[in-house]
Amino acid sequence: MRNELIASAATAALLLAADAASAQTATAAADPNLLDDVVVTANRSAQAADRVGQSVTILTAAEIQSSQTVVVSDLLTRTPGVTVSRNGGVGSVTALRIRGAESDQTVAIVDGVKLNDPSGTGGGYNFGNLLIGDVARIEVLRGAQSTLWGSQAIGGVVNIVTAEPTRPFQASLDAEAGSRGTTYLRGSVGGTGERATWRLGASRYQTDGFSAFARGTEDDGYENFGLSGRANIRIVEGVSVDLRAVYSDGTVDVDGFPAPLFAFGDTRETSSTKELVAYTGLNFDLFDGRLSNRVAYGYTRTDRQNLNPDQAGSGITFEAEGLNRRYEYQGVFDVREGWTATFGAEHEESEFSAAPDAAEVGLDGVYAQLQAEVVDGLTLTGGVRRDEHDTFGGKTLGQVAAAWSLNDGSTVLRASFGQGFKAPSLYQLYSQYGNLTLRPEEADGWDAGVEQHLLDDALILSATYFSRETTNQIDFVSCSGTATPATAPLCFRNGARRFGYYSNIALTEADGVELAADYEIGSFSINANYTRTNTENRTPGPNLGRRLARRPEEVANLSVGHVWPFGLSTSVAVQHVGESFDNASNATRLDAYTLVDLRASYPVNETLEVYGRIENAGDETYATTANYGVAGRGAFVGVRARF
Repeated sequence: MRNELIASAATAALLLAADAASAQTATAAADPNLLDDVVVTANRSAQAADRVGQSVTILTAAEIQSSQTVVVSDLLTRTPGVTVSRNGGVGSVTALRIRGAESDQTVAIVDGVKLNDPSGTGGGYNFGNLLIGDVARIEVLRGAQSTLWGSQAIGGVVNIVTAEPTRPFQASLDAEAGSRGTTYLRGSVGGTGERATWRLGASRYQTDGFSAFARGTEDDGYENFGLSGRANIRIVEGVSVDLRAVYSDGTVDVDGFPAPLFAFGDTRETSSTKELVAYTGLNFDLFDGRLSNRVAYGYTRTDRQNLNPDQAGSGITFEAEGLNRRYEYQGVFDVREGWTATFGAEHEESEFSAAPDAAEVGLDGVYAQLQAEVVDGLTLTGGVRRDEHDTFGGKTLGQVAAAWSLNDGSTVLRASFGQGFKAPSLYQLYSQYGNLTLRPEEADGWDAGVEQHLLDDALILSATYFSRETTNQIDFVSCSGTATPATAPLCFRNGARRFGYYSNIALTEADGVELAADYEIGSFSINANYTRTNTENRTPGPNLGRRLARRPEEVANLSVGHVWPFGLSTSVAVQHVGESFDNASNATRLDAYTLVDLRASYPVNETLEVYGRIENAGDETYATTANYGVAGRGAFVGVRARF
C-alpha cells in the first residue's frame, strides 16, 4: 500500500513537466498581510483555502492582537489539536504537541527558517522563549507533512511570520505591566517604497514569576530581550532579495535537585538560552512570470547554559551549542490554469556540542508536488520526497490530498493522507547514550473533514477526523536494574557499561476528532473548538495499551467577544483541559482544569489604544507537568500606539 502510494505520487509529480503556464510567488514565509482565506504552509506557496486538502488554522494579526497573549505557545494551545506542557513559568522548557505527537515531531518555522536545536535530546524546538513580539501571522498545519517540510513534520507544522510594513513610514510602541512584577515593552519602525520594504523590531520582557517547584517558597523569574528585522529589496522587475533575522536572549530561574538530599525543590539555578535565526533569499521569475524561483540560505544557532551559584567551581551545570545551516532551492510553476507544481532541493548541515559529546551530520532532500483542479471545484494534490542522511541512509515518502468546494464554496470537503519521518537527533546518534544503528521514526497519518458556511458566511462550522500510527519511534533503554540484560551489547561502549542507550522500540497510535465553530452576528463574535485525542502506547511491554504522557483526551476552547457602541471591546475566553497522565506507566494523574480569561480594549483615537486583561480569573490550581508550578490569577494593563 505504501509503495503504491509513493509510486502514484511520484507519477503525479512528474506529470507537471508535460505542461506549461502562469506563476505565483514561491515562498515558505507567508506574507503577513494575506487574507485569512489564503494558506501558505500546506503547499509552501499561497493558495486559496478551499483548494487545500489538509487541516490548517490561521491566526491573523487582528486575532493575535485581540488575544493580548504574550507567549506564542499560550496562543497556539487555543487552536484545535494543540496541547502544551511547561516546566514552570514563562521561559521554562515548553513542549508543544499536535494531535498527540511528540513535542520534537513538530516543525517550527520563523520567517522561512526551519527551527530546531541540534543540541537538544530529540533535536526539536523549545517554544519556551518564543514571545509574540513582532509576530503578525501564524499558520498551524496539522497532520504528517514531511513530503514538503522534511524531518520532524510528523505532528504538523507551525509557520510564524513577523510583521511587514504597508506604508512609506510606520512605527509602533506597546507597553504593559501587571502581576508578579511583569513588564513587557516592544516597538518597531519600518516603511515601504518603490525599491525596498523594511522593518526593525525590539522587545524586552521581565517578570518576577512564581516558584517553578509547585511547593516552593521562592519566586523564579524570567527576562527576555528580542530583536527582529526584515527587508525586501526589489532589484529589477521580477527579481528581489529577502533578508530576515530574529534574535532572542532569555534567562529563567529553574528549580532542580539540590544537595544533600537531591530531592526536587527550590534552587538558585538559572538557565540561559540565546537563539539566532537568519535568512537570505533571492527570488526571481522566469517565463513571463510563470516560474517563480527562490534560492535561500537559513541559519540557526542555539546556545544554552545552566548556572548554579551553589555549585562548586564555575557553577556551570550544563552547556550546549547547536548549529543548523540550510541551503534551499524552491520553484513554483503554473502548469496551466488551476494546475500548480511545487518542487525543490535542500541541503542541511547540523552540529552539536555538549561536553563531552560533539558531532555533525548532513541531510539532503528533494521534493515535488502537483496540485490540480481536475474538475470545477475539485482540487487534488500529490507529492513525493526523497531524503539522504549521512548516518541512516535514504528515505522516500509521499502525500495525497483532496479538497472539493461545493455549493458555490459554502461546503468544502477535505481529505489527506501523509507520511512523516523524523531523523534521529545528533544526541541520539552520537552522545554517550547514542546508537549509530538508529533508523528514522516513521508515521502514516490521514484525516477527513467538512467545512460548512452558513448565514452568508456569518457562521462557519467544521469537523475533522484524524488518525496516525508512528513506528520505529526512538525511546531510551535503561541498562540499570533488570529491565535490560547485563550482557546486552548496546549497554557497553568502549568496553565500559553505560547507563542506557537510544533504540527504535516504540510504536504509538493516535486518533480523534476536531470540531470548530466561528459565528459573527452584529457586534458579537463567538469562536469555539473542541478536540478529542485518543493516544495509545502500542509498544510491547509493561506500558502496552496505556495513554501517552501529558496528552489530555479532551480540550475545549470558547471565546465570546462584544464591541460596544462607544468603541469598547470586551471578551471572555474559557479553556477546559481534560485529565491526563504525567508518565508512561499512567501512575501519576494530572487533573482536569478550566481557565477563564477576561479581556478589554478601548481605542482612544486612531493612534492610541489602551487594554487590560485578567488571566486565570478563577485562580485555578492545576498542573501541565507534575510537581511544577503554574500561574495563579494575574491582572495586566497596557497601551498600544500606532504611527
